[in-house]
Amino acid sequence: MKINTDPKIIDEILSRSIKTIYPSKESLKTELLSGRQLRIYVGIDPTAIYVHIGHSTNYILLQKFHELGHKIIVLIGDFTAMIGDPSDKTSLRKKLSFKEVRENLKTFRQQIGKIVKLNDKKNPVQFSFNSKWLTKLSFGEVMGLASNFTVQQMIERDAFQKRIRENKPLYLHEFFYPLMQGYDSVAMDVDIEIGGTDQIFNMLAGRILVKNLQKREKFVIATTLLENPATGEKLMSKSLGTGIALNDSPSDMYGKTMRLPDEAIAQCFIDCTFWSLNKINKKMSTVKNGSLGYRDFKMLLAYEIVKIYHGEKKAKIAQESFINTFQKKEVDIETIPEIETSSGELLVEILLRNKSIASKGEFRRLLTEGAIHNISTKERVTDPHLKITNESAFKIGKKRFIKIVIK
Repeated sequence: MKINTDPKIIDEILSRSIKTIYPSKESLKTELLSGRQLRIYVGIDPTAIYVHIGHSTNYILLQKFHELGHKIIVLIGDFTAMIGDPSDKTSLRKKLSFKEVRENLKTFRQQIGKIVKLNDKKNPVQFSFNSKWLTKLSFGEVMGLASNFTVQQMIERDAFQKRIRENKPLYLHEFFYPLMQGYDSVAMDVDIEIGGTDQIFNMLAGRILVKNLQKREKFVIATTLLENPATGEKLMSKSLGTGIALNDSPSDMYGKTMRLPDEAIAQCFIDCTFWSLNKINKKMSTVKNGSLGYRDFKMLLAYEIVKIYHGEKKAKIAQESFINTFQKKEVDIETIPEIETSSGELLVEILLRNKSIASKGEFRRLLTEGAIHNISTKERVTDPHLKITNESAFKIGKKRFIKIVIK
């Protein structure tokens, strides 16, 4: 396989969406310029049924390395998902059953395939599952892996320190998570691991094991997390049930993007799209000088996000629907009141609880008059027993709007 070693392309890749590189950016660049095919992987634990655009940063980067000719691996942490990654957690993470993990896996390949070209026959993408090797480790082998780390190293994690200060329980099995993720690098014989900054501890554990067990270097690329620059809060989180999922409908994806804070839009362009940095910077300069408003800038992002995952035709339809619903009718999606509900609750019960309707009789009357519309699907609601299973916005009568969010 011929490897592309164009220094300009490599510089662009290493200058975008990357927080830090271990041991250094310079040493990694030297390796990429060598012409050697490198084994590069991204791992994901299937702790939910969807992948969100916060994850897309890593897969976009992975695809760029694939286009250079390197061997890329998508690792499904089907075993580690059953343990639960303690990264960034101030309490014990819920452990999943094997059945729950397999259920969450069903559409992962399809979602990831919207970014990574999985059908490349010349340089096929490798899909691996860490249960293949982790279930085979003997207790003696696990003890051997543990001997590469100290208790002091483990408890230096910020999340663990916070739990200790707050006298919250810290379970022994949580120490084993970085060992397992670290051993993934050994088992797959990788050269580079890509992950968010919340994974640095786990990825460096792999670097230690590769050095100690295989006597070679492993590079770690820590990518930026999608955060609100004003608050520092994550914009996307599977565990919190927030974010824009890759399997969202075009209208939901467009609408959710339009609800992102203005200050996060430029970073979303950088981390979640294939626009060049030069194009992003030029467009951002028009925002700063006032010739392009943030709303229009955000619409460009929403269109681009939908186009990546659903194609240009559906992106146009989603944009037209948004304009017709929220601009021509002067309804601001960001001002629509939100109601949180559990998946499967009846629409009528939600509307009653929120006092959007006075009674079930009014609900039936509105249905008969065709006065309740699902803004997300542009369909009239006719089912009196409609259950809400995903985020949706509704118009009730002429002037009432409500947005229902699944918690």
